[in-house]
Amino acid sequence: MRPTHESSPKISDHAPHPGDLTLFQVMRRPRWIGVLVVALAIAAAFAYLGKWQLTRAVEARQVGPQVTETTHQLHDVLHPGKAIANDRVGQLVTVRVTTVPADYTLIQDRDNNSGRRGWWVVGHAVVADGPDAGAHLAVARGFTASRAVALAVQQRLAAASPEQLELAGRIQPTDPPQQPEDSLDGDPPTMKDMAVAILINHWSGLGDSPKFFEAYLVASDHVPDGLVPIYAPPPIQQKSIDWLNAFYAAEWAVFAGFAVYLWYRLAKDAWEREVDDQLALREGSDEASDQPTARQKVD
Repeated sequence: MRPTHESSPKISDHAPHPGDLTLFQVMRRPRWIGVLVVALAIAAAFAYLGKWQLTRAVEARQVGPQVTETTHQLHDVLHPGKAIANDRVGQLVTVRVTTVPADYTLIQDRDNNSGRRGWWVVGHAVVADGPDAGAHLAVARGFTASRAVALAVQQRLAAASPEQLELAGRIQPTDPPQQPEDSLDGDPPTMKDMAVAILINHWSGLGDSPKFFEAYLVASDHVPDGLVPIYAPPPIQQKSIDWLNAFYAAEWAVFAGFAVYLWYRLAKDAWEREVDDQLALREGSDEASDQPTARQKVD
């Protein structure tokens, strides 16, 4: 009797080659799509935390004036004899004053955001009421690009009676003191810097122990005829970065990227294991088919 050959299991010739299985096919499986959704949710949470940390990195190191446009009484913002705090520079204030006509001064070479430089007319005012009544305050009343107009306004105000005014405006820090220049034509001396320490040397009626503000008011109302309001915008908010918080923000961004990368790496590992298993099965089947059966050996 002719010996027969036992058939051994082998992968069908029509079965897909293990190399035909792509990484993209594995990633599209429901299991890995679910893992991707979880990874994206984690990455989104990390991205939100990074954004929050970056905001903190900027807000934690704000520098310069933090100005509110809410108007306050002057005595709530500044006290006589004390320098103005950085967070009060440019603050809108109101104050009731009495002007001193004889003490008007011109500040020259001032920029009023008009492309032309000109003159400020600056007055001496005495606080009329409140806890700082009697304190002396420098008030920038208005601007003109014409020297002749500035002199005319100064002379007119000096000849007028004291005014009782409710002034509104922005409080600004004094400039460093510099000696004013004497006029060659007999006009009153003019200054280039708004220095309160120099102004008070020319003021009258200060008394023995005067109280004065180490800042000045840029008035926005009660502008004398012939002048225009002085340009006084809100101070620019300046910020610096807290680099430690910025580093933490970068870390959160790395974590967000790593969450997605981890999904990719796990899916790729699963794909590589599946391909290796199929290749091992195929190689084992091929080796079994090449070995003779026990009946063939006996024959």
